[in-house]
Amino acid sequence: MSKTLTKADIVEAIYEKTDKNRAEVKKLVEKLLTIMKQAVKKDRTLLISGFGKFEAYDKDARKGRNPKTDATITLPPRKVVVFRLSRKFRSELNGE
Repeated sequence: MSKTLTKADIVEAIYEKTDKNRAEVKKLVEKLLTIMKQAVKKDRTLLISGFGKFEAYDKDARKGRNPKTDATITLPPRKVVVFRLSRKFRSELNGE
């Protein structure tokens, strides 16, 4: 079973490859993630060349079912984010 890469793992990997201390690296990673979140919230799309694109879109309200009671419910409209790999990254991932 593979291990999930966490934010702490990213901080550690960057720390090992730079001359910055862990606290500085952690702040930089946090700032980067904040910028990414704001971009998706504001523009609904975040494109990282050679990696992929994050896109936010609205899902309409829909009918659902409570599995515990089997009652029909209406799920409210919501926003969701999808990630689409770039062609280049997809090729790398598939060993092409």
